[in-house]
Amino acid sequence: MPVPFFDITRQNKPLEKELKAAVSQVINSGRYILGENVTAFEKEFAEYCGTKYAVGVASGTDALLLGLKVAGIGPGDEVITSPFTFMATAEVINYCGATPVFVDIDDKTFNLDISKVSCQISNKTKTIIPVHLYGLACDMKPLMELVAKNKIAVIEDCAQAAGAEYQGKKVGSFGLGAFSFFPTKNLGCFGDGGAITTESEEIVKQLKALRNHGTTKTYHHDLIGYNSRLDEIQAAALRIKLKHLDTYLDKRRQNADLYKKLLKEIPAIQLPSHPATCVHTYNQFTIQVDKRDELVGFLRGKGLSAMVYYPLALHLQMAFTKLRYKIGDLPVTESVQKCVLSLPIFPELLPDEIEQTCSAIKEFFKK
Repeated sequence: MPVPFFDITRQNKPLEKELKAAVSQVINSGRYILGENVTAFEKEFAEYCGTKYAVGVASGTDALLLGLKVAGIGPGDEVITSPFTFMATAEVINYCGATPVFVDIDDKTFNLDISKVSCQISNKTKTIIPVHLYGLACDMKPLMELVAKNKIAVIEDCAQAAGAEYQGKKVGSFGLGAFSFFPTKNLGCFGDGGAITTESEEIVKQLKALRNHGTTKTYHHDLIGYNSRLDEIQAAALRIKLKHLDTYLDKRRQNADLYKKLLKEIPAIQLPSHPATCVHTYNQFTIQVDKRDELVGFLRGKGLSAMVYYPLALHLQMAFTKLRYKIGDLPVTESVQKCVLSLPIFPELLPDEIEQTCSAIKEFFKK
C-alpha cells in the first residue's frame, strides 16, 4: 500500500464539524481581518509558548522579516544564521539590505554549531537567527550567553518547532520567536500563517503597526509597513488545532520511537539525535544514510514516501553567489546535505505504515 509523506486530511477529519462551524461563524460575522479570533489566538498561543505576547502575521517568512525590522536590521548590518535551512531564513536578511553570514552546523543535531559562532561575530553583527531545525531546539544556553556578552539580538526561527523545548522552556521564549503555520508544520492552518512571540509590549506595538501598513490609527501611518495580517479564518482553525497540539506532538514522538526501534540495527543509518536537554517535536524524522538517492528511488518505486530537506545548502545556492562562498567553506553542512533523508512522521501515520517503510529500507540494505 502507498504511504504518504504527509496527509493533513487525516488530522482534519475528526475535527471536521468543529472546523466547519468555526469557519461558518467567521463568514457569518462579516469580520474577516484582525477580528476576535486573531486576538484570542494571539493570547492563547503566547500562553502556550510561555511568553507575554504573540502577534499574528501572514506567514512564517513575514514573522522572520518583521522580527528583523523591529530589531532595526538594515543595510550594512550582518546577521548570522544556519546555511542548512529553508530559503526564507536567509532571504529575509536580504530583504532588509543586510548580509547573511553562514556558520556551519553540528553533524548530529543539524543545528548551528554554537562553538563556531563567536569567530564570525564582527562589529557589523546585529542579530543571530538560530534555526530549530526538524523540530529540535538549538543549543540555546551557550548561544544566549554569547549574545548577552556581545549585545546581539536573537530571532529564533521556530517554523518547524512549535512546542519544542530546551531545558524546560519552549522555543520562541528565548528571543523573538518566528513561527510558521504552513499546513505541514506541527501547528498548521489552511494556508499561510505565522506569529511572532515576545516579552516586550513596545515590540508588540511596533509589530502590530508593521503588519498593517504602519498604522497605529486608521489612515495615520507612523512608518512604512507591510500587508501581513493573519486572517480570521486561519486564526479560527488554529485556535481549534492548538488545543490538540501536545497530542499531535506526542504522536510524532511515538512514531519516532517506533522508527528508532525498527531501524537501530542497520549500521548504514545514523538515527536523529535527541539531546537530554531538549523535547524534540519531530516535524521531520531525518536520518543520515549512504546511498541516499538510490534509497529514495527504491522507496518511491514501492509507493513509499521520503523527502530530502535540504539537498543544497544556502551558501551554495545561486541566489547567494554574491556572498562568494565556495565548496569547502562549511564542510559539515556540505557533508550532511548529501546523506540526509526524511521519512514520514506526521501524527496520524499508522504503525503499519512505519513498519512497511522500515521493512523496505531493510530490504534495500540487504541487496
